[in-house]
Amino acid sequence: MYSQVNLFLTGKNAFTRVIVPLFLILICPPFTMLIYHTNVHLDGSFARLGQEIQEKGILREIADVWSPRFYGSVTAWKIIGIFAALQIFLMRALPGRRYYGTITPMGNLPEYTDNGLSSYIVTFALFFTGSLGFGLFRPSLIYDNLGDILGALNLTALAFCLFLYFKGIYFPSSTDNSSTGNFIFDYYWGTELYPRILGCDVKKFTNCRFGMTGWAVSVTSFAFAQKEIYGKADWSIIVSASLIVIYLLKFFLWESGYMRSMDIIVDRGGFMLCWGCMMWVPAVYTSPVMFMVRHPVGLSFAAATAIFVLGLAAILVNYWADHQRQIVRATHGNTKIWGKKPVLIEADYLTETGEKKSNLLLASGFWGISSHFHYLPEISAAFLWSCATGLDYFSPFFYTIFLTVLLTHRAFRDELKCSKKYGVFWQQYRQLVPYKIIPGVI
Repeated sequence: MYSQVNLFLTGKNAFTRVIVPLFLILICPPFTMLIYHTNVHLDGSFARLGQEIQEKGILREIADVWSPRFYGSVTAWKIIGIFAALQIFLMRALPGRRYYGTITPMGNLPEYTDNGLSSYIVTFALFFTGSLGFGLFRPSLIYDNLGDILGALNLTALAFCLFLYFKGIYFPSSTDNSSTGNFIFDYYWGTELYPRILGCDVKKFTNCRFGMTGWAVSVTSFAFAQKEIYGKADWSIIVSASLIVIYLLKFFLWESGYMRSMDIIVDRGGFMLCWGCMMWVPAVYTSPVMFMVRHPVGLSFAAATAIFVLGLAAILVNYWADHQRQIVRATHGNTKIWGKKPVLIEADYLTETGEKKSNLLLASGFWGISSHFHYLPEISAAFLWSCATGLDYFSPFFYTIFLTVLLTHRAFRDELKCSKKYGVFWQQYRQLVPYKIIPGVI
């Protein structure tokens, strides 16, 4: 996610603990508004954005774009409030099996309810019933109010992260909390690993239910917006929005696995993660389809079908790879991968409390090709749903470039974490699987 583009801030010097966090806190909010402005009002042209900045100056440009939407609008606040309340309700009310995350450094074991898929389906059912069934709102409502929504979201996310900062210090949910005494870093990184509010896991809400579900609903609304503007939706936006909705359907099928990923087990609940999911995802992750709303290209059915099939294949391979690792862990290695008994390393490690634990490192199937092979189909899927508009514009591919940098950095970041955690066992794994992403390259 958004968080992985940041430096792995383990150093204790002023650069990593003050300058970098402060820079990102100050730069990212206005940048998201400029992304919105570029895609909605400047035909996706970063050249035109640069020209405006050159004419006005960067501060005046930010003020002109952001100030009319800074506080949002009544409609925007209603949309955010209703959507957030719905996701919290579904998160708590829908049934599902109980499962556990990864044991924390302080020995805590997070507990979750596996109801992400049903929450995703119910959200879409309510969206279509309310808009197309009963006419309570136009399905293009999100796009029509997007600038105000982003303005309100930014305020909400910044204030929420401040609340989480104080909560982690004075009312922590578990013993996995701490403060460096440096407000800038603690606000950015967070003071709790697993903050909970009224029984709801904060990171599960911001990352999955608000961020991922909101991403899917938003691009769906964007497709309907194009239909309202031009009388019909172009195949390009239909294919792109459909692939994203399917990709996120896959995400919720795998949500229990995501709750054991680096975003959850390493990153704390602060600006980096929570603001990122509440604001960066709605502004940047949706940007390819946001651009397409006013750029129908008359994509042929044959071309649309080809892009959709290739994109769907990439999503399925990504899911297949994640499923291989999940099934190995669920069966403690008593399964087959590609028809063979998996190659495994039982890696011992110590928690911060000195307790001895072990994990299985899989070196078969996709995980025998490279340690993060599943990033390749993920990047491929993003490229495919971005290229449906053609290759003449840069804007639709900003997210793909961002994702590539994000995942590459995550692979190196994971290498450092695993090497430190597993020691000699990780060296054994590296002898079996020497490459991180692309065999023979990296």
